[in-house]
Amino acid sequence: MFLCMALYAQVDNSLIQKCGSMEYWRVQIIKESGIIGGNDKLIYRLSQGDTIVGNEIYKPGDSDLFTTSNIMAKIKGIVKASNSVVPELREDGGYCAKLMNVMEKVKVMGLINIEAMAQGSIITAYLKEPVKDTKGPYSKMNTGVPYNGKPKALSYDYKAQVGYPMVRATGFSATKKLDEKDYPCMFVLLQHRCEDEKGNLTAYRVGTAYRKFTENVDQWVNGEQLEIIYGDASVRDEYCNGMELRNGDAAYYAFNSKGDLVPVQENGWATEEMAPTHVIIWISSSSGPSYCGGEGNVLWIDNVAFVE
Repeated sequence: MFLCMALYAQVDNSLIQKCGSMEYWRVQIIKESGIIGGNDKLIYRLSQGDTIVGNEIYKPGDSDLFTTSNIMAKIKGIVKASNSVVPELREDGGYCAKLMNVMEKVKVMGLINIEAMAQGSIITAYLKEPVKDTKGPYSKMNTGVPYNGKPKALSYDYKAQVGYPMVRATGFSATKKLDEKDYPCMFVLLQHRCEDEKGNLTAYRVGTAYRKFTENVDQWVNGEQLEIIYGDASVRDEYCNGMELRNGDAAYYAFNSKGDLVPVQENGWATEEMAPTHVIIWISSSSGPSYCGGEGNVLWIDNVAFVE
């Protein structure tokens, strides 16, 4: 017996438009460990509310939708804040999100020496904090939110600074230069999820959209639309890397009805008539794997919304 997932409040297009306006930011002030300076560092959350002072575990509000890659990490007892997504005031008024690839470094002689690439990302997800290691980053996120619409496209405003050399820096191995350039990307995955009696999650891919930003764009492009493909995207001319089914080690994770964070294995393409149960929106300053990126890449994003 399989149960369709419906664990959290259903998201509608009005909430996506509100949160995607990038007008709502909340600040958390993290006190880093004294052994690395003991500085107060700001983390920006895509949320509403008063400033949070202290190293408490952040919990999103009921009206929150997006998680940023800004995190509080606690590795070998050392607290470190990472901030790769920040608000920025647009020239014509209002705020946008500035997504950056940032090389985070923590060095304490004889104890820890970490250099890790942090991709600036905005995701419909909940990230478990504090992050204690760099292993299996997808397994630390409840990815995707309940949604049953079938929009035509994702609309957004953007600027971009792209094409910097890709490096791989996981924090616990030597930093490696890769023989390719890095470009920001965004994608939308609409899934029909189900759970079996053992709590395993599977999904059919209902809708797919992917965009890589391969050119520098200095002036705002407003209202660009990314079409969502329904059904089997692999037979379409637009199919490319980034649209593939996410399974095995590449599967995203979500909470099942037992409260366990488990992989969501995409087992196939849905028919065009099948309705989604969840949506994943992922926007990033890098299109590389986790802990890879081109230092210097920047993607400015604003007014993210579905076109019905």
